[in-house]
Amino acid sequence: MIEKLLHTNPDGPTATDLFLHGKTQELIDHMAKMNPLERLGTPQDIAAAVSFLAGPDGAWINGQVLRANGGMI
Repeated sequence: MIEKLLHTNPDGPTATDLFLHGKTQELIDHMAKMNPLERLGTPQDIAAAVSFLAGPDGAWINGQVLRANGGMI
């Protein structure tokens, strides 16, 4: 069995209590519009990327940076 080590650090704005705390709705809306999908990421978006990398479909991916950020530049 081959083990894989994953380091995660969400790249784009992700709608969590920690991220949203202290921000105005105007700022949140502005940040949501900054990427092509025009929304904040969700914890489920990040989990799907991690699941892909950790699962069999990600077996050939090695030493790469996957930016789960909705296309934000």
